[in-house]
Amino acid sequence: MAIEFTLNGRAVRVDAPGEMPVLWALRDILNLTGTKYGCGIGACGACTIHMDGKAVLGCVVQLREAAGKTITTIEGLDPEGNHPVQKAWAQLGVPQCGYCQAGQIMRAAALLAEKKNPTDAEIDEAMAGNICRCGCYQRIHAAVRLAATGV
Repeated sequence: MAIEFTLNGRAVRVDAPGEMPVLWALRDILNLTGTKYGCGIGACGACTIHMDGKAVLGCVVQLREAAGKTITTIEGLDPEGNHPVQKAWAQLGVPQCGYCQAGQIMRAAALLAEKKNPTDAEIDEAMAGNICRCGCYQRIHAAVRLAATGV
């Protein structure tokens, strides 16, 4: 089954089963490996991408749901790394191991696209679905706060 959607600003066509998770289409068919596999059940947030501007979990969204939609991955957020969230992450040295960071960045970018100056509670609520096994939550929170200023 061929499914067409816009990926990081360009039209793509993926010939794969409609029930395939978008995550696997991105990684295995389209060779975009920035989006990570963490749990496969939508519990950790490592696979967070944007679909039509909203943060979604690529491991639980089926490819058929992407038909006609616009998907942005970490590779397409800002290829030069100049998105305010990417800049804040670098400035504050957020990652330790880095595995969850693409998902964290994508979740934070979606939050800031929706709410330009979120409260601390809104940041905590939005980021709660993304797990960092290294425990970098204070730096993640500080980076979201910094990105809200436009860095």
